[in-house]
Amino acid sequence: MIGVGSMGGAILEGLRAPGLSIPKPIAVTTRSAESARQYADADDVAAYAGETEPDANRIAVRGAGLVVLGVKPWMIVDVARGIADALEPGAIVVSVAAGVPSAAIEAVLPAGVQVVRAMPNTPSHIGRGVTGVAGGASATAAAVETVRALFETVGSVLVVREEQINDIAAVSGSGPAYLFLYAEEMMAAAERLGFDPAQARTLVEGTIAGAAELLVRSGEEPAQLRRNVTSPKGTTEQAIKVLQAAGWGELFDRALAANIRRSEELAAQ
Repeated sequence: MIGVGSMGGAILEGLRAPGLSIPKPIAVTTRSAESARQYADADDVAAYAGETEPDANRIAVRGAGLVVLGVKPWMIVDVARGIADALEPGAIVVSVAAGVPSAAIEAVLPAGVQVVRAMPNTPSHIGRGVTGVAGGASATAAAVETVRALFETVGSVLVVREEQINDIAAVSGSGPAYLFLYAEEMMAAAERLGFDPAQARTLVEGTIAGAAELLVRSGEEPAQLRRNVTSPKGTTEQAIKVLQAAGWGELFDRALAANIRRSEELAAQ
């Protein structure tokens, strides 16, 4: 794994979970020696720091059949170019960068190296991630299947066409942030009602976790679950009316469109 920041780190922690049968140690690279030191006593991770080892990325990918590029979008092509001649023939290179098309990465890699894009989200850290996977022009069905199997170790996987990856990023890749914003605002609103921060967190955190689990376990559509809570002429109905009057449907359309637009801007850079 090249880069173990927020997303890369979440994937790595998921892959380190007990009981997962994948080849180890997992070779990773970090920018700083301090970041690499956190893996000093780990027998399942071999960490190399670019700060102290200029060839860290090249060292990490040698002999690897699958390489995950977890760096920022604007760095991805340069990083791929830097490891190109150290990659194994036929290696699978997985990009988790938003916006950057597989063709841009394939252009700097040797023939035979297969590029697959993946768009995971941070719940991968606890094995509850959702990942979109799409093969580039160089990727065989077997390569896509390998990447699908890898990310299934940290959650659910949806195999899509590459032109859908930006949409996956907008819905599930960034989705946890939308939910955290909701939690943030609900906690603040609870505090304005007079609850202290600990009480507000208990109320909101428990409600979100319980409601999410109910959605998963019940098999009911969200609209039906909402109706189950919303008694005619009741208190919930009044709150729902206020929220719906704010145009949530149009608001979410605009939010996702802005997200997708930014992915397209990154691709054009």
